[in-house]
Amino acid sequence: MEIANRMKNLGIENAFKVLGEVNKLRLQGRDIISFGLGEPDFDTPQNIKDSAIKAISNNFTHYSPSIGILPLREEIAKYISKTRNIEVDPDEVVVTPGGKPVIYYAFLCLVNEGDEVIYPNPGYPIYESIANFIGAKAVPLPVLEERNFSIDAQYLKKIITPKTKMIVLNSPQNPTGGMIENQDLKEIADLAIKHNLIVLSDEVYSEIVFDGSFSSISSFPGMKERTIILDGMSKTYAMTGWRIGYGIFPKDVAGQIANLVNNTVSCTATFTQMAAIEALNGPQDDVIKMVGRFRDRSKLIVDGLNDIEGIKCLKPRGAFYVFPNVTQACKNLNMADSSEFQQYLLDKGNVAVLPRSSFGIKNEGETEEYIRLSYATGEKEIIEGLKRIKKAIEG
Repeated sequence: MEIANRMKNLGIENAFKVLGEVNKLRLQGRDIISFGLGEPDFDTPQNIKDSAIKAISNNFTHYSPSIGILPLREEIAKYISKTRNIEVDPDEVVVTPGGKPVIYYAFLCLVNEGDEVIYPNPGYPIYESIANFIGAKAVPLPVLEERNFSIDAQYLKKIITPKTKMIVLNSPQNPTGGMIENQDLKEIADLAIKHNLIVLSDEVYSEIVFDGSFSSISSFPGMKERTIILDGMSKTYAMTGWRIGYGIFPKDVAGQIANLVNNTVSCTATFTQMAAIEALNGPQDDVIKMVGRFRDRSKLIVDGLNDIEGIKCLKPRGAFYVFPNVTQACKNLNMADSSEFQQYLLDKGNVAVLPRSSFGIKNEGETEEYIRLSYATGEKEIIEGLKRIKKAIEG
């Protein structure tokens, strides 16, 4: 069967590829500690699970409107209005089965073939993948270690062209754990207004912040009407498998996005939407505890990595990832790059991490090597994993 040419432009999220390899090795009897997948290791809070069970019992098992049920969109509108200090109408909310569809639908709806989409690099690989898939040109915007993994707005200014249509932001960021500074956000907002650009702001880690406070570019004057906010329940409420996310769009765009939902998946599962209402309205104690645990783990893993010869690791400001510089470790082991280093740790240390190449091609002039570790795993596993990495590198 002949595959359509467009499929050649579609990338992959390598975290799932590594997960498959880890599971295969475990079936062979290998004891693998994985820092690969970005998924909270905590269970979904019981009150949320109970609400879903109740919803199923009450027959919330039929189609919902493609845009999402009104009670959930009302609660999302209240939540975003409060946390972003903007006024959001329920008709500006579109509920989707996970956060990824917001990226896909926004690109399909707003970006033409030949338009340019500026995306953070290293970054979540789906931005680049979908931009290329729809026939746009993906333009990398370096996320720099020397800026504490923030973005240089002055560099952004240089790469905006008449073909630029959209800027993608992600803060707190995957894979680095960095956050975009307020001054940089302001300068990016000024550039977006000046050049009449759309901003897709991926804010799925907005509640998982350790250092400072979260800021959304939508809060800056003149930005709400040109910003798409991507958020969801997966990370904050440990609901990855529930597949429920949402986007905030200008009202006229929201209707078009709902039409895309209608044409692809019809709607998001109704009982998961009922559970999402409970997530937003119910007690937040489990979220607070989870974020506290992530904060403690971030210190544990940063201290441990910085104690290993050839590794330097910055303290993350949010999310649950670290992005250590392993340039010297690669040199010490006579390895060409972080991909070879990642395979070495898996083969010799029984530890799974992701290489720099999982998060985009290297930026022009980039010479350093990095790996990503997700510390969404238990403290015992982190300690043991660090011991294995240290032994594999130092002998």
